[in-house]
Amino acid sequence: MRKKNVLYKAAAVAVVVAVAVSLLMMPDRGMSKDKKAVDFTFNDLNDKPVKLSDYRGKIVLVNIWATWCPPCKAEIPGFINLYKKYKDKGLVIIGVSVDRGGKKVVVKFAADYNINYPILIGKDKQITKVFGPIRGIPTTFLIDPDGVIVNKYIGFHSEKKFEEEILKLLKKAAQPPF
Repeated sequence: MRKKNVLYKAAAVAVVVAVAVSLLMMPDRGMSKDKKAVDFTFNDLNDKPVKLSDYRGKIVLVNIWATWCPPCKAEIPGFINLYKKYKDKGLVIIGVSVDRGGKKVVVKFAADYNINYPILIGKDKQITKVFGPIRGIPTTFLIDPDGVIVNKYIGFHSEKKFEEEILKLLKKAAQPPF
């Protein structure tokens, strides 16, 4: 009986390890082979289409989030501050909501939180097509002015962490090309 339990536990561990390895080895969509961000179009809260490529030449932080997600809510004040500080220096923050409650829920939330950056409404199939399976929210992509994804963050990250990365990109963008 004891041998059986050990075998079951070993098999369970093997399955968990195999799943974890396969998830880590899955290619990220959201970027092409040269790490360029895949262009997307989602509607904003006024039903106006917004394309990622509209922001080429700027540093873009794309945050995939939902109103019901506690870590997502915790990041938003930091994004508001960062956008205030750096929007005139070339930073764009785009929130892509994956709420199933639709636009109405997101509009109220954005107003309650005084969100000052564009919020888009993403649909599951569109999100998966552009970014691949999202393994958790919030998930945030940092994209340089050339459209290259320089970092992908899964889960909550502090305002300070994002600011450090943004400042590096702003400094790099300010340097002459040679």
